[in-house]
Amino acid sequence: MTMQKPFAITLDPGSSLANKTGSWRTERPIYVDRLPPCNNQCPAGEDIQGWLFHAESGNYEAAWRHLTRDNPFPAIMGRVCYHSCESVCNRAHIDDAVGINSVERFLGDEALAKGWRFEWPHEETGRHVLVIGAGPSGMSAAYHLRRMGHAVTVMEAGPLMGGMMRFGIPKYRLPRDILDAEMQRIVDMGVTVRLGTKVADLAQTTKDGGYDATFLAVGAHIAKRAFIPAKDSARILDAVAVLRSMEGEDKPMLGRRVVVYGGGNTAIDVARTAKRLGATEAIIVYRRTREKMPAHDFEVEEALEEGVMVKWLSTIKQAGEGALTIEKMVLDEKGNPQPTGELETLEADSVILALGQDVDLGLLHGVTGLEVSDGVVRVDPATMMTGRAGLFAGGDMVPAERNVTVAIGHGKKAARHIDAWLRGTLLQPAPKHPVATFERINAWYYSDAPKTVRPQLDLARRTSSFDEVQGGLTEDNALFEARRCLSCGNCFECDNCYGVCPDNAVIKLGPGNRFDFNYDYCKGCGICVAECPCGAIDMIPEDA
Repeated sequence: MTMQKPFAITLDPGSSLANKTGSWRTERPIYVDRLPPCNNQCPAGEDIQGWLFHAESGNYEAAWRHLTRDNPFPAIMGRVCYHSCESVCNRAHIDDAVGINSVERFLGDEALAKGWRFEWPHEETGRHVLVIGAGPSGMSAAYHLRRMGHAVTVMEAGPLMGGMMRFGIPKYRLPRDILDAEMQRIVDMGVTVRLGTKVADLAQTTKDGGYDATFLAVGAHIAKRAFIPAKDSARILDAVAVLRSMEGEDKPMLGRRVVVYGGGNTAIDVARTAKRLGATEAIIVYRRTREKMPAHDFEVEEALEEGVMVKWLSTIKQAGEGALTIEKMVLDEKGNPQPTGELETLEADSVILALGQDVDLGLLHGVTGLEVSDGVVRVDPATMMTGRAGLFAGGDMVPAERNVTVAIGHGKKAARHIDAWLRGTLLQPAPKHPVATFERINAWYYSDAPKTVRPQLDLARRTSSFDEVQGGLTEDNALFEARRCLSCGNCFECDNCYGVCPDNAVIKLGPGNRFDFNYDYCKGCGICVAECPCGAIDMIPEDA
């Protein structure tokens, strides 16, 4: 049965009765757009809701292309990103957060399987940008700069692309064929990568190459040390060197009893690596409690499942041949560890220090205008430019949280500001919409649909091989997961407002164009607001 519009009188626009609905309307509805909390949280600046919209319709290539407008590494990110976006997902108030990271991985793997490629720029600008470091930040910047039409040369000191993604993340988390494929796709756009090229003198390198701008993206490859009294026979290694050596033919000989000193994700990674290399005991010594541990909880849990042990509230006092002296600690009222004088002996064939990393800033010697403090380069947070015009920096080189997602976001942001600087303009970021909160969502429209759990490798194979631990979603599961998105704060054309309006005041503008209101009919009752599932309609005062 077709609904008919009610009879209406057409009034002359100049009439005093035109566009009037009567004295009863004090407010009127308007359509609004709000910023989804997942988008707002993403350090890489992805339009998560936007690419999920394509994915939930099964248009995976469109979803992948929408995603890679901001982040060129979905297959990598689907494996190593700590998906803070899911921690703020409004769906979690109903059942579970949308599995954003798992859908991202599915799209990344689908792109590799189908051979989807990035497009070359439509025109060349004639400008040439130098990027130093082929890690996540450097290759992200290279990708975005190349899309803008600039020539890009990346200089990398190491033998392969990937930076700390390769030399700091074990293969059981990030298979190297995935890493290589997503890196190569950027090279295939026309980006020049010079491997085994360490830049010792930045000023001379930029002068010799005639580069128009430079982006510094050197990773934190230097392990921090701690003074531990040790006998000559004590075997003390650093975590970065151990993980780096895993890329070679000769694997490190750690022994049967391995102690790891530290509490971050690198400590977890190297302890799990030790188990895979045959250690019967892999023990993490950490001076605070689990609640204070900087490592992500799910990684700690996986390590414990694999037999890694943790000595909480402990510190190493001395290292000798085959044994360590451990001192127990207590936390004071400020949460800082304090010694107790209570000692114990812990057997160990090797000790691995995982106390953080520093960046080698030697290449900056003689470069004027830079401010360097606490081992990092100060930049304008709005533009990522250092104190020297045309010299930008990001990733581990600048003050920020050190993880892959943040580094990728730095690369994108820097590329946009480098492009603006080369064109003689100043990039003005678009103002953000207000964040869409759960209170605006009409959750009763959505039935329970718990998050899809990704498969994991069985425990026996996890501890005896470097096979990938975390599996991916099937197409059916990925489609289901994408459809769990609530489209927070943005109209997805569900037709609810059109269907419930008692006055037929809602006008459909056609697929993709959403709706409008005919205020000649609207009485301002607010039913459309109450029935909008995603909170994309506001009531505003009539005189606003």
